Amino acid sequence: MMLDHVATFLLVPPINLLLLALAGFALQRYRVGRFLCGLGLIGLLVLSMPMANQLLFLGLEEVAPPPAGAPAPVAIVILSADANKISDAPNALGVGFLSLERIRAGATLQRATGLPVLVSGGMIGHSQVSLAALLARSLETDFSVPVRWQESTSRTTWENAANSAAILHAEGIRSVFLVTHAWHMRRALIAFRHFGIAATPAPVPFSRIIHFRRGEFVPTVGAWEDSYYAMHEWIGCAWYELRALL
Repeated sequence: MMLDHVATFLLVPPINLLLLALAGFALQRYRVGRFLCGLGLIGLLVLSMPMANQLLFLGLEEVAPPPAGAPAPVAIVILSADANKISDAPNALGVGFLSLERIRAGATLQRATGLPVLVSGGMIGHSQVSLAALLARSLETDFSVPVRWQESTSRTTWENAANSAAILHAEGIRSVFLVTHAWHMRRALIAFRHFGIAATPAPVPFSRIIHFRRGEFVPTVGAWEDSYYAMHEWIGCAWYELRALL
């Protein structure tokens, strides 16, 4: 996992653009140094504009439907995202904002379909609580939605898919509704379909709308965070596509 964090740090903008600019500044006496510094600063400027991350997210949210002839979904899979500390007591964790959005969408879908639910997510840091357990507790307590299966060992979206598929295949299930954020759906579909699950997208509602206003071209700190998430997904999609071919 340490290698994953290092790779993310080095590959996903905007941090790597800052490193590029600093490296270029250190080599400013050379033409290549000035080029690298300028490239890094321009990249940081572009990704700080809300318009840039809106365009990045818009592409992510365009996902392919299930293959023609795929069976109708017979279960719902909800992917975890984050957790929040709710008190100073050990393991006193609750679902985070992103996870809450996902289980709320999953609960609505479950009430409409009556299908059984699987939640997926591994342990959080050094705690003894899994994200799957947090999602299951919230679904059952806050939304009165029963959870049939918990996949509680995964650390990545790829492992979400691999471990969930093992549970589902053992139950004879090959087709599900997949609940996650729209910007995360493309990568999740690549993984689930690779492991033999015909996943029908059931994303948290789309929220990225292009606004051609002057304010969308004014740099903001929040835009860097959004750009990080978007670029993380695009790079992850490319890696998962390659991984699925190997």
